[in-house]
Amino acid sequence: MAKLTVARPPTPWHAPTAAGPVDAVVHLPGSKSVTNRALVLSALATGPSTLASPLVARDSALMVAGLRALGAHVSTAVDDRWVVRPGPLHGAGDIDVGLAGTVMRFLPPVAGLADGRATFDGDPLARRRPLGPLVEALHAIGVRVTGGPGGLLPLTVQGSGEVRGGEVVIDASASSQLVSGLLLAGARFTDGITVRHHGPPVPAAPHLRMTVAMLRSAGAGVDDATPDVWSVAPGRLSGRGWEIEPDLSSALPFFAAALVTGGSVTLPGWPRSSMQPVEQLRGLLRQMGAEVRLGTGGLTVHGTGRVHGLDADLSGLSELAPVLTALAVLAESPSTLRGIGHFRGHETDRLAVLARALGTLGAEVTELADGLRIRPRPLRGGLVDTDRDHRMAHAAAVIGLAVPGVELSDVACTSKTLPEFPALWSSMIGINR
Repeated sequence: MAKLTVARPPTPWHAPTAAGPVDAVVHLPGSKSVTNRALVLSALATGPSTLASPLVARDSALMVAGLRALGAHVSTAVDDRWVVRPGPLHGAGDIDVGLAGTVMRFLPPVAGLADGRATFDGDPLARRRPLGPLVEALHAIGVRVTGGPGGLLPLTVQGSGEVRGGEVVIDASASSQLVSGLLLAGARFTDGITVRHHGPPVPAAPHLRMTVAMLRSAGAGVDDATPDVWSVAPGRLSGRGWEIEPDLSSALPFFAAALVTGGSVTLPGWPRSSMQPVEQLRGLLRQMGAEVRLGTGGLTVHGTGRVHGLDADLSGLSELAPVLTALAVLAESPSTLRGIGHFRGHETDRLAVLARALGTLGAEVTELADGLRIRPRPLRGGLVDTDRDHRMAHAAAVIGLAVPGVELSDVACTSKTLPEFPALWSSMIGINR
């Protein structure tokens, strides 16, 4: 009889507490959002492309595997320089999306261009993430696609080798990725693609601007002059070199460490002109009491050890909300974070998870219809259930800098976008682990 193996839960990770102000230079890998868009555009181009300093993490590995299954040749032998050579697109069988929104929303339109079947599925929590508007849009432009109830995973695309394209109307208020997925493949559609959004505001608008900018960099004709309407003309995408800038969302916990401890953190490699919402983040950090400077050495944040409360609309910056919530918990005045109701459809219901998990540390975090209200109060150590969400782990680690005894149920979930997080975090405050 085969021996039954019972999976053991992860060992809790003790979040280190800072003994004093941090003073660190932290080197971070490339942006997940830029890396995965560059991979898709490169796989659909007419010639080879290179990605310099791409993100090496679970989300990008899943994208690479999915594109390889669909016929692209992707070499990742050198961590800091990937090479993509387009190949004839074909049916891929089963594609694992993990918990990556970019993979589950960017690859089905590509699969429509392939000749054959591709079935998408992922982690159990991935089956909660909204895909219905994408399924309906693919139907409308001539792609044979079937999904689970409500258009959820698992999803099967029966590609015919070409997609008619044309005009579609969707409600993308759940995720801007629903629009980006159609646009990224749109140049390869026979009639291109025009996406009209109808519904509440599209969240994470900076990510849509990133999609448009990268399409134009690859040679696509894109018209986004009309609000809530995006058109990509049919045409050829060019292979090119992509310089992947550091990831803004992964950088925030390290910047928060400077703010909390009254120290200084520099992240090298920040471009003067970024496709990510760096200016908006700089403004938020300044409101919370930080000094932020972009110089030749990189982006540097100085803190005083005092954190101010924040009243902000984060509808375009939702990925930053968990760490900003952690800062608000440590602030000297109340905070209100708005415009993040769509957060309930991310890796977890992040609003509920933040309120519940940080509440175990004594924090007063109240759910609102589209955000959170935070009132500072004395905190205590305790075990934070990250709910397998990398952003929750980042938030809990930030609180642990100032509150002894904070433990994370699972720090390995940070491998989704930053596998080096535990080592980088400990090194930043001078701990060798």
